[in-house]
Formats: sequence, C-alpha cells, structure tokens
Amino acid sequence: MSEVTTAGPLAGITVLDLSRVLAGPWCSQTLGDLGADVIKIEQPGQGDDTRKWGPPFLDDGSRDAAYYLCANRNKRSVAINMADPAGADLIRQFAARADIVIENFRVGGLVKYGLDYDSLRAIKPDLIYLSITGFGQTGPLRNTGGYDFLVQGMSGLMSVTGLPDGESGGGPMKVGIPISDLTTGLYATISVLAALNHRHATGEGQRIDLALLDTQVALLANQASNWLNGGMVPRRMGNQHPTVVPYQDFTCTDGDVLVAIGNDRQFRQFMDILGLGGLADDPRFVVSSGRCLNRDALMDVMRPVIARWKAADLIAAMQGAGLPGGKVNEIPEVLEHPQIQARGLLHEMTRSDGTPVRVLGFPAQLSASPATYRHAPPRSGEDTAAVLAEKLGLGRDEIDSLLAAGVIAETL
Repeated sequence: MSEVTTAGPLAGITVLDLSRVLAGPWCSQTLGDLGADVIKIEQPGQGDDTRKWGPPFLDDGSRDAAYYLCANRNKRSVAINMADPAGADLIRQFAARADIVIENFRVGGLVKYGLDYDSLRAIKPDLIYLSITGFGQTGPLRNTGGYDFLVQGMSGLMSVTGLPDGESGGGPMKVGIPISDLTTGLYATISVLAALNHRHATGEGQRIDLALLDTQVALLANQASNWLNGGMVPRRMGNQHPTVVPYQDFTCTDGDVLVAIGNDRQFRQFMDILGLGGLADDPRFVVSSGRCLNRDALMDVMRPVIARWKAADLIAAMQGAGLPGGKVNEIPEVLEHPQIQARGLLHEMTRSDGTPVRVLGFPAQLSASPATYRHAPPRSGEDTAAVLAEKLGLGRDEIDSLLAAGVIAETL
C-alpha cells in the first residue's frame, strides 16, 4: 500500500488567484485542496464580491457571507490595489514566482495594469495563465459580461429544466445552484492540471481560454446528442427522463418517492413489487425504447398503484430488491445523513480569529495523496504582510510604507 502524504499532490505549486465570485475561486479552492499554495489578491476596502452576498453572515468582526465561505478555503488573502502602479508591480512580482495565474476580468481588462497574459509571459515564459469569461476571448460576444443565470438560459439548459409548457408552473427554470459557474470551475481545474502535465513534459507554459457558455453547452451531453444525432428537440419534462422510463418522482399517500429504473431487468423487478408483473410482458413496455414511446400509457397504470403506498414502505421495498429509489432530502437532512457522515464530507475549520467555519470538503478520496484542509476561508487582507515578506522578501519598513501609501491593506 502506498504511503499517504499530507502535503497533497500539488504541494510546491503556487497559484496567483486574481479571480472573484465563483467560477475562478472554485477552481483555485480545488487546487488548494490538492495542496497548491493559493494567494488570493483582493481589492483593498472591498474584497471579493461574495463577502457581501448575504444573509446569512458570519457573526464575527468580518461579517463575511456564508456564500464567500463555500469557495475560499486553503487560500491566503493579500489586499493589493492593482490600479496603483506600485500595486500592479507587486502582483507582477508574485506572477514571476507563480506557476498558475487565474483571472476572470473582462476581455482585455488587465492589459492596462500590465497583468495580461502577454505581459506576464514575458517575465515568466512557463506560466500557466487561466482566463475565465462569460463568452471567451474570441467571437461576437467576447466583450459581453457573462453571469451564471444568463448563461443557464442562453446555453439551452433552461429549455430542458422545469415543468412542461402548458402545465401549472410550467416554463423555463434555472438550476438551484450556480451550475454554470461551478462546472466552469471544475473544467478550469481539469485544464490547469492538463497544462501542468504539458509543462512537466515540455517546459512550456500556455494560456487557457475558458468560457461559461462553452462549458454549459458542452454539458448538454445527452440532450444535445439527441438533437445532433436524432433530430429530436429536447423539451422541459419536469422530473421525467427524456429516454429512460420510469425515471421520475411519484406521489405516495404521505409524500413523494424518486424512482430511477435504468434497465429492463430492474423494470421487471419493480413491477413485481407493485403487483403489476404482467406489465413487464406487455409488448409496449418490455424494452426501454417501448416504455419511452408509450410513457403516458404506462404512467396511467403505475401512478394510481404507487399512490396507495406509503413512501417509506415503497423505498424500503425497492432497497430490499436492490433497486434505486429514495426521497428528496432537504439540505439539513442530507448533511446529517449517515452516508455523508460516514464519508467524512463535512469539515470544521477555524479562522485566525478563532471563529469556527463549517465547509463541505473535496469529494474524491485519494488513497496516497488526499485533499487537505490547511487554511479556513481568510478574512480580507489578513495575510498581506506575511505573504509579502515570505514571497517577495519585503521588510517591515517596506510593508508599512506600502500600507501608508494605500497600495496594500491588511485585515478589514
């Protein structure tokens, strides 16, 4: 068995994080979980926008929002005014010592500070420079600001999310989490790791151009393929699956049950549980494609039968047969679920002022180099002096001079 290291697989990698809000910070947090040293640059007196995106807020001096806490652990916060030439120069010095730069400014927004890719590549040729925007560095929308909600709609995601048109409550619906931001952060992480391996093999750095819209369109997956390869225009179907039946929610006497029957064998077993074994031999329903084409007829028989069950009894019967079924948990329920507890997904961290912060951890369990939880989400600028001294070798007098000039700031 391999020896477990507590340093993390990315120990020794330095990330200069110029991003804010969610997509960029989600990427840098993931890299930090895997051991990278992440230096988060924030605007003095303001900090990351999400620090104010509450309530709820931490009940401490920072009054940081819970939103901010979800995406900023394993980072050190340095408050620098990049609009000041001296501040931009400090950031360039950090970049010269970094492996990765992450930014999510509008296209060309960092050129005036000398912090764009070409400027930083000139001083660090093997730099990996990740740019996240709404629509990418090219194309007719490159200068348009992009936000998760906007991208969920423009990408087509909302055209397949929500109740069908014509039903009460029907119409486009966004996903309940900022899915476009989060998945862009994950694709960003994948891309950075690929670029690191490329640099390891060739010594060559590169720029990564990643757009929220591109990411969300790529994630249309089977729905896009249905159109591209079958000419079928996907529509909103509520909780039903476009091609797998039954794969949806059903109403019982005392609540709803989720049923996810993925193949013909499972369908036969489920019909036996319901006392509808004959349906498994009905030519309309024997195979998955038939159930899809005859969905309404199958639902007309199944729904009234399931409606007579108690939810817990049906779930127990399905689980006893090894069939996938369950309930819709609320957030407190799932976070207290024995499975989540057993997997160790929840972690409690402590900020530098002693304030406890609870976070959801990195979900993959690496046997030899697991994720680590070294730094609670920092207060804005709390690491400014320490990081300037450690990374750039600045003395206390130099730091005090920068503070007095407003180039840098310490904890808000």
